[in-house]
Amino acid sequence: NLPSKAVRTQIAAAVHLIAQVNRMRDGVRRVTHIMEVVGMEGDTITTQELFSFQFQGEAADGMLRGVFKSNGIRPYFLPRAEYYGLDRPLLEVI
Repeated sequence: NLPSKAVRTQIAAAVHLIAQVNRMRDGVRRVTHIMEVVGMEGDTITTQELFSFQFQGEAADGMLRGVFKSNGIRPYFLPRAEYYGLDRPLLEVI
Protein backbone atom coordinates (compact mmCIF):
# COMPACT_ATOMS: atom_id res chain seq x y z
CA ASN A 1 0.00 0.00 0.00
CA LEU A 2 1.41 3.37 -1.05
CA PRO A 3 0.83 6.44 1.09
CA SER A 4 -1.63 8.87 -0.49
CA LYS A 5 1.04 11.58 -0.84
CA ALA A 6 3.20 9.19 -2.89
CA VAL A 7 0.25 8.44 -5.18
CA ARG A 8 -0.47 12.16 -5.61
CA THR A 9 3.19 12.84 -6.38
CA GLN A 10 3.18 10.13 -9.06
CA ILE A 11 0.01 11.58 -10.60
CA ALA A 12 1.45 15.12 -10.59
CA ALA A 13 4.59 13.84 -12.33
CA ALA A 14 2.73 11.77 -14.93
CA VAL A 15 -0.23 13.99 -15.88
CA HIS A 16 0.55 17.24 -17.68
CA LEU A 17 -2.81 18.42 -19.04
CA ILE A 18 -6.43 17.88 -18.04
CA ALA A 19 -9.25 18.48 -20.53
CA GLN A 20 -12.63 18.78 -18.84
CA VAL A 21 -15.57 17.84 -21.05
CA ASN A 22 -19.17 18.62 -20.08
CA ARG A 23 -22.46 17.81 -21.73
CA MET A 24 -24.16 21.15 -22.18
CA ARG A 25 -27.91 21.70 -21.98
CA ASP A 26 -28.15 21.54 -25.80
CA GLY A 27 -26.93 17.93 -25.60
CA VAL A 28 -23.50 18.64 -27.09
CA ARG A 29 -20.34 17.62 -25.29
CA ARG A 30 -17.81 20.42 -25.26
CA VAL A 31 -14.36 20.90 -23.83
CA THR A 32 -15.03 23.49 -21.12
CA HIS A 33 -11.60 23.79 -19.50
CA ILE A 34 -8.00 22.87 -20.23
CA MET A 35 -5.81 22.85 -17.16
CA GLU A 36 -2.12 22.23 -16.61
CA VAL A 37 -0.83 20.18 -13.70
CA VAL A 38 1.86 22.42 -12.22
CA GLY A 39 3.18 20.21 -9.41
CA MET A 40 2.71 19.73 -5.71
CA GLU A 41 2.27 22.14 -2.80
CA GLY A 42 2.54 20.02 0.29
CA ASP A 43 0.03 17.19 -0.15
CA THR A 44 -2.02 19.01 -2.81
CA ILE A 45 -1.72 18.67 -6.58
CA THR A 46 -1.69 22.20 -8.03
CA THR A 47 -3.17 23.15 -11.38
CA GLN A 48 -3.66 26.28 -13.42
CA GLU A 49 -6.39 26.88 -15.96
CA LEU A 50 -5.03 27.68 -19.44
CA PHE A 51 -8.20 27.79 -21.54
CA SER A 52 -11.92 27.91 -20.82
CA PHE A 53 -15.18 27.91 -22.76
CA GLN A 54 -16.98 31.24 -22.50
CA PHE A 55 -20.75 30.98 -23.04
CA GLN A 56 -22.07 33.74 -25.32
CA GLY A 57 -25.71 32.85 -25.84
CA GLU A 58 -28.15 30.52 -27.50
CA ALA A 59 -28.93 30.39 -31.23
CA ALA A 60 -32.48 30.15 -32.61
CA ASP A 61 -31.97 26.41 -33.13
CA GLY A 62 -31.27 25.93 -29.40
CA MET A 63 -27.54 25.36 -29.85
CA LEU A 64 -25.31 27.10 -27.34
CA ARG A 65 -22.74 29.52 -28.69
CA GLY A 66 -19.45 30.45 -27.18
CA VAL A 67 -15.75 30.77 -27.68
CA PHE A 68 -12.75 29.03 -26.22
CA LYS A 69 -10.52 31.65 -24.59
CA SER A 70 -6.99 31.62 -23.34
CA ASN A 71 -6.51 32.82 -19.79
CA GLY A 72 -3.23 34.44 -20.88
CA ILE A 73 -1.10 32.24 -18.65
CA ARG A 74 2.22 30.99 -20.01
CA PRO A 75 2.24 27.24 -19.38
CA TYR A 76 4.96 25.58 -17.34
CA PHE A 77 5.25 22.86 -19.98
CA LEU A 78 6.32 25.35 -22.69
CA PRO A 79 9.96 24.05 -22.80
CA ARG A 80 8.60 20.55 -23.38
CA ALA A 81 6.32 21.86 -26.16
CA GLU A 82 9.35 23.60 -27.68
CA TYR A 83 11.26 20.30 -27.72
CA TYR A 84 8.47 18.79 -29.85
CA GLY A 85 8.21 21.88 -32.07
CA LEU A 86 4.79 22.86 -30.70
CA ASP A 87 5.75 26.06 -28.89
CA ARG A 88 4.87 28.49 -31.71
CA PRO A 89 1.33 27.16 -32.32
CA LEU A 90 0.75 27.13 -28.56
CA LEU A 91 1.98 30.70 -28.08
CA GLU A 92 -0.19 31.90 -30.97
CA VAL A 93 -3.37 30.89 -29.15
CA ILE A 94 -2.25 32.20 -25.78
